[in-house]
Amino acid sequence: MDSATSDRDRSRQTLSSTADNGLKIVIVGGFGVGKTTMVRSVSEIRPLNTEETMTAAGEAVDDTQGVAAKTTTTVAFDFGRITLDAHNVLYLFGAPGQERFWFLWDRLFSGTLGAVVLVDTRRLADSWYAIDRLEHHGTPFVVACNDFGGPDHTPERIRAALDLPPEVPLLFCDARSRESSKQVLISLVEHLRDLQSHRPDQPALVPHTLPEPTP
Repeated sequence: MDSATSDRDRSRQTLSSTADNGLKIVIVGGFGVGKTTMVRSVSEIRPLNTEETMTAAGEAVDDTQGVAAKTTTTVAFDFGRITLDAHNVLYLFGAPGQERFWFLWDRLFSGTLGAVVLVDTRRLADSWYAIDRLEHHGTPFVVACNDFGGPDHTPERIRAALDLPPEVPLLFCDARSRESSKQVLISLVEHLRDLQSHRPDQPALVPHTLPEPTP
């Protein structure tokens, strides 16, 4: 690590320890859509994750269609952090995707600023529950289609399949890429600002920009 990167990391550690406004974003979606990968790609700290090896005991209850090669699964949540400025820190929570862990979602949604629904276009139906729960809680969200090299669906077809209102942003991303994942978060922030513009009496929620990704 060069001195410039080291100085920047130390500066962010100092800022995060003095920040007085913690902002929470949740990344949700079906099993194996890349939630853990996205948290890892953008977090400025080594993310906390609760991945465990999948065993034969879960075969009767876990739907692994389309992700048969996956060997681990999140059993609680992933956690990462991005320092925005001297007063604001963004906390990222990746929700578990398997149905047997969905009971954790309602608690994760508590106090959430907004959410990213991560989608695998090969398995669009796996995203319905996440969207339904966010709408139930009144939580603003964007939908991001992760690149798995699946069918080349048009945005219109994806919107129709997910029954997305026109005001919900639909994006395409690669969760492995720090820059691509960062753009998803920026789009969510911009969406929240658009919604907030209709309520000018409310205080500003987040800064206008996210920091540049750490090399």
